[in-house]
Amino acid sequence: MSALAKTGLFSEINGLDTSVFDSPQLNEYMSLNRTIWRSVRQSLQQFLCDETHTVRKQINVDDVAVPIKEVRMHMPAKIGDYTDFYASREHATNVGVMFRGKDNALMPNWTHLPVGYHGRASSVVVSGTPLRRPNGQRRPNPDSPPVFGPSTRLDYELEMAFFVGPGNSLGTALSVDEAEDRIFGVVLMNDWSARDIQAWEYVPLGPFLGKSFGTTVSPWVVTMDALEPFRVMQPEQDPEPLPYLQCSSADKRGGFDINLNVHIKPYESNEYFALTRSNLKYMYWSLRQQLAHHTVNGCNMRPGDLCGTGTISGLTEESFGSMLELSWSGKNPIKLGSSEISRTFVEDNDTVRLTGYCQGEGYRVGFGECTGTILPAVDLGL
Repeated sequence: MSALAKTGLFSEINGLDTSVFDSPQLNEYMSLNRTIWRSVRQSLQQFLCDETHTVRKQINVDDVAVPIKEVRMHMPAKIGDYTDFYASREHATNVGVMFRGKDNALMPNWTHLPVGYHGRASSVVVSGTPLRRPNGQRRPNPDSPPVFGPSTRLDYELEMAFFVGPGNSLGTALSVDEAEDRIFGVVLMNDWSARDIQAWEYVPLGPFLGKSFGTTVSPWVVTMDALEPFRVMQPEQDPEPLPYLQCSSADKRGGFDINLNVHIKPYESNEYFALTRSNLKYMYWSLRQQLAHHTVNGCNMRPGDLCGTGTISGLTEESFGSMLELSWSGKNPIKLGSSEISRTFVEDNDTVRLTGYCQGEGYRVGFGECTGTILPAVDLGL
C-alpha cells in the first residue's frame, strides 16, 4: 500500500494522508472514516482488475505484490483494549442448561442487553502462534478443596471479532446507526477457554485466568463494505430491545451470512477432522448493537480496539461452537471422522483451525485461517 501510494493511486481521495500506509500496523488507517476506506478499496480494486489503469504504466502488480508462500502475516493492529461478548442465544442456552437446568438456562438480563466482559489485550495473538496450556486452580470434586495444576478441560470457542475504527470520545455514546460506520472490519477469533479454571474462579466477577492465557485472531481483516452483499436479518429479538439498541436506518438487516468451520488436527494424526459448521447469521445481538451498547455509558472506544462476538452456535449439534457443547461438558466423547481418535476437550499438541467465507454468485469472500496449537503447560514444580 505504501508503494502504491507513492505512485499517486490514492491522491484524489479527500482526507487521506497516505503516510498512514507507512505504519507497520493499521491503527492510523483505522482512525479515518468509512468514506475514505471505501475509496481506498475501490481504487485498489480498479488497479488490480484494470490492465489499462494509468498507474500500471508506472508500476506492475508484480512489483508491489508478494507471493503468498513468502508472506508472513502479522497482527493487523495494536490492540489497546479487548472486549468479549456473549451474543449467541443458542450457545448461552446450551451452557445454561448444562449448569443451571432448562428452566434457568438464560439469565434474566440476557435478552435485554449484549452481555460482555473485558478481556486481556496483551495475550491476543495472531494465527499460527502456539499457546501454552494454562495452570490454575480447579475444583474437580465439589466436596473437596481446590487443586492447582494444568487445565484438563481446555476448549476452543468459535467466534468472530471486529476492529473498531474512529471510535468515540469519553463521555459520548454511539447510536446503533453510528456504530455501523465505526466498525473497520471483521476477523476470525478463537477465544480459548480453560473451562475448569473458569468454572471455579468466575463468581462473582467473571472470567479471569481461564480466558486470559490466550486468544487467537486471523490476520486478514475483511471490511464492512466487502460484507455488504451478505447482509441478512438477524434472529427475531423478543422482547423488543430498548430504544438505544434499535436501528433507525432503512436497512434493518443487522446480520451477516458468514459460513464458519472448525477443524482439529489431533497430535496422533496429520489429518484435520471437522468439528463445527456454523454461521454468524445465528448470532442474536448484532455487531452494531454490541458496539452501541459498549459506548452507551460513555466508554470511549479507540482505533484498533477489538470486540469478540462470543461463541457462535446454531440449533443443530454440528453448529455448536465449542467442545463444551459438542461433548456436553465432557460426557459424550467426540469421534473424529472415521478414525479411532476421540476428544472431549483439546489435548496437548492438538491444533485447532477456524476458517470462514461468504459465498456469492461465482465468488467467495474469504477470511483466511485462525490456527493455534496447544503446547504442554509449564511445569512450575509445585
